Amino acid sequence: MGSERVTLLSSREIDKMRKAGALAAELLAHLAPMVKPGISTQELNDEAERWTQAKGAKSAPLGYGPKDNPFTRSICTSVNEVICHGIPNAKEILQDGDIINIDVTPILDGYHGDTSRTFFVGIPSAEAKKLVEVTEECLHRGIAEVKPGARIGDIGAAIQEYAESHDYSVVRDFVGHGVSHIFHTAPQVPHYGRRGKGKKMKPGMVFTIEPMINQGTWEAVMLDDGWTAVTADSLLSAQFEHTVAVTEDGVEILTLK
Repeated sequence: MGSERVTLLSSREIDKMRKAGALAAELLAHLAPMVKPGISTQELNDEAERWTQAKGAKSAPLGYGPKDNPFTRSICTSVNEVICHGIPNAKEILQDGDIINIDVTPILDGYHGDTSRTFFVGIPSAEAKKLVEVTEECLHRGIAEVKPGARIGDIGAAIQEYAESHDYSVVRDFVGHGVSHIFHTAPQVPHYGRRGKGKKMKPGMVFTIEPMINQGTWEAVMLDDGWTAVTADSLLSAQFEHTVAVTEDGVEILTLK
């Protein structure tokens, strides 16, 4: 996850993050109309890579990770019970009623724009629709806690309180993270926790908030590929993610169109 020392970004660096973030948001918007029954996750990946290259950017996930098992695709596609880091493949065909999180991180001018969204494939069940809506609201509530002088724990507490009020659980194994010209760095941003705990937020801090909310248990199981995390009980999981900057008087979402 990188060093524990938090680097504060300059206004010039935050402007670069803003441009990378806008590109990431545009990429998700570009992929959105393709999310329909019958398409493969590989097709989504290939279009994302084509589009990213056409914009003069690079895909951060491609080749990321340990040398003996790097991530082999340009985006993460996490369907139904997959919590995160699902690997696109040609045999995975989206079905009516599925939910899919698409996580994109283009690198533009050396800086990372990191965002994700859970989409409905066709017509969702009432249960899936509620989970996705609650998860998106969890993200908004987490972002609302960001301001100078607040604590990282405030973010997780707000998310956990809302998720658990709907009898959902918050994934513990994966957290938000600092991001800049480095993909993953300090601070770690858990999506559960206690108010008043954790690092104090300061202007210039930039990090992701990316709650993963499960229908059942929060526990995750890693598949043999070393990347894909699934729910231990095979129930649904949803996720939304933005990259945010702490400003002098609050927060700016950097991954907006």
